[in-house]
Amino acid sequence: MRVVPDPYLPGHGDLRYAVEHYDLALDYRLTTNRLDAVATLRVVAREATDTLRLDLSGLHVSRVRVGGAKPKKYTHKDRVLTLKLAHPLAAGEPTTVEVAYAGKPGPVPGAHGPAGWEELTDGVLVASQPYGAPSFYPCNDRADDKASYRIAVTTDPEYAVVATGRPTGTSTRAGRTTWVFEEAAPTASYLVSIVIGRLAAEPLPGSGGRVTLHRPRGRAVPPASPLLRLPAMLDALEGWFGPYPLPDFRAVVVDEPLEIPLEAQGMASFGTNHLVDDWDNERLVVHELAHQWFGNKVTSGLLRDIWLHEGFACYAEWLWSEERGLGTANERAARHHRALPMQKQATPLSDPGMPAMFDDWVYKRGALTLHALRAAVGDDAFFTLCRSWVADHRVASTGGFVDHVARVTGTDRTPLFAAWLHEVALPACPVVGPR
Repeated sequence: MRVVPDPYLPGHGDLRYAVEHYDLALDYRLTTNRLDAVATLRVVAREATDTLRLDLSGLHVSRVRVGGAKPKKYTHKDRVLTLKLAHPLAAGEPTTVEVAYAGKPGPVPGAHGPAGWEELTDGVLVASQPYGAPSFYPCNDRADDKASYRIAVTTDPEYAVVATGRPTGTSTRAGRTTWVFEEAAPTASYLVSIVIGRLAAEPLPGSGGRVTLHRPRGRAVPPASPLLRLPAMLDALEGWFGPYPLPDFRAVVVDEPLEIPLEAQGMASFGTNHLVDDWDNERLVVHELAHQWFGNKVTSGLLRDIWLHEGFACYAEWLWSEERGLGTANERAARHHRALPMQKQATPLSDPGMPAMFDDWVYKRGALTLHALRAAVGDDAFFTLCRSWVADHRVASTGGFVDHVARVTGTDRTPLFAAWLHEVALPACPVVGPR
């Protein structure tokens, strides 16, 4: 896939290099909102260059090393850390970049409001989508630049930490506790999350140890909470989309309400309001779980293709509704098809524009596009192409998906995709035949 700048995130990311691995050592004090950190990046130049650019917002840089030595010069201005190298890199040449930094982290402002590191009433939640990763670590903030991670978070001992990656150990020294997490799967910067809170962890029955619920200490989870259905959801999604792409999944409940849940690699964060047993909460839980396949395992290289994340996650809601006997996918599709024209959206699904990329027009029309595809090719071919799409791709695009469908089904579906993705007018509501 050709690497190009993302027009939805101007000024983010650097095309000249890729990051293979991040090692983050984060020391955080909740009482003062003080972060002292060292980030070590293992990078490879995509092209010959004497300059590297990293994204880092609102924090003070005290030391930079490239390949173990001082760079020729570095500047940190307008959330951009620019390194002028003492020794230029040749195309394909690896090196390390070490950045020591500190300050009071806070969210990054943007078109969809602040994103990134956020103080809670008693803890921290990091929700980086789509531009908040630079709020707490220097990164190449591009969705297509996926890397492995090691994250060590040191904080006050009465708090627990949940972060991207599998927990590999804790240690306490001088009254401070360090939690270590390692993520081997290639991960986009915006999918790295940290939650700090007074949390208790419990594996959910029926998951084979693959699903852990982290809840506020002293707060019981209602026995009918949708979060307790995560093991069954995991089984259902594996049947539709193939094996779960990671070793485990962690659902984190922070001790306050949240407007929406927040997905990250291998985890999702919920508010106390999402513990209530109703369809809106249940669909949100399965939606966030589905993102582990669509969005996290397969990530759109450009944000204009975000329907490939949200359309699939929304369609998983409809499939789960059918599984639970709460309404068929046809019924869900018809209901949202009736509602969409009231939005009066003026942009095509294939390029909705940055302001509209999280609108129902993208989510529900994306799901309707998949429903139309399923109606056209039949269940066997549809679920086969879904499973192979996940298995065969890491970074994706709309054009790549269209080509994938043609290759797997042996049929060119260009007219279907042209109507649903590239035109503004809404096609007739598709109907899937009986299974």
